[in-house]
Amino acid sequence: MRSFLPVLTVVSAIVAIWYGACVWLNAAWTRDQAARAGEEAGFAEILAGSFSQERPVLPAPHQVAAELWDATVAEELFGRRGIVRTGTLSNRSLVYHAWVTLSATLLGFAFGAGLGILLAVGIVHNRAMDMSVMPWAIASQTIPILAIAPMIIVVLNSVGLSGLIPKAIISAYLSFFPVVVGMVKGLRSPDAIQLDLLRTYNAGRGATFWKLRLPASMPFLFASLKVGAAASLVGAIVGELPTGAVAGLGARLLTGSYYGQTVQIWAALFAAAIVAAGLVGLIGWVERRTLARMGMAR
Repeated sequence: MRSFLPVLTVVSAIVAIWYGACVWLNAAWTRDQAARAGEEAGFAEILAGSFSQERPVLPAPHQVAAELWDATVAEELFGRRGIVRTGTLSNRSLVYHAWVTLSATLLGFAFGAGLGILLAVGIVHNRAMDMSVMPWAIASQTIPILAIAPMIIVVLNSVGLSGLIPKAIISAYLSFFPVVVGMVKGLRSPDAIQLDLLRTYNAGRGATFWKLRLPASMPFLFASLKVGAAASLVGAIVGELPTGAVAGLGARLLTGSYYGQTVQIWAALFAAAIVAAGLVGLIGWVERRTLARMGMAR
């Protein structure tokens, strides 16, 4: 219970501040409606109106929670007409849109993480790559993803690649850099005395890599994978924005923006946060299992 108390305190404070911000930002609409009716809105009316607007400036927490429930559980169980659904996902459901985005995220993350690990190994073992590839990898992250995403999509569409692949490439673009940096740091983490010990055993570069550098890099690798997974999800969502996609969390954000559905926008944002937390949690579970088997459990 003691471990949950600080978390519960912080969450309660955030929710309280959120409700207060709702009243502050949404009260103008309630006052305006009352003024048009020739009345003056009291505090109770302002409070009730701020928490029940259909298109508020800032949705209340219970409105976002209700939209999440309606767009996931209720939509998948009963659809729009109260009929029990069977089998397939509804294209109105956040579960469906989250899966569309997640599929591009996983593909891009796998490609970006693999590329990052290969580049890190090359950088550590080859001075020319260290002097040339690493600066370019750093420079690549200075380009705003919102600027480069449309160019990637246009170029790939011109060669017949559309749909999942462009979004996955944008995800890989964002996810490979944290893996490169973390893996390079991990592979270089062994002390000089440890490297000297292996040299006294006449161990080659391959043996040093597998027996010392790679095991030492595991904590750094998993930390960078967590950052890369979250960045990959951001890349998949950004990749959906320039294409006018009809499916995915990015499409839900676009639709909500076009029609002023702020509750839908916030629900999609929370769905993205839940997906990202799930990915990070899964990587953390694999990390604990892997480090435990290596005798490095923390």
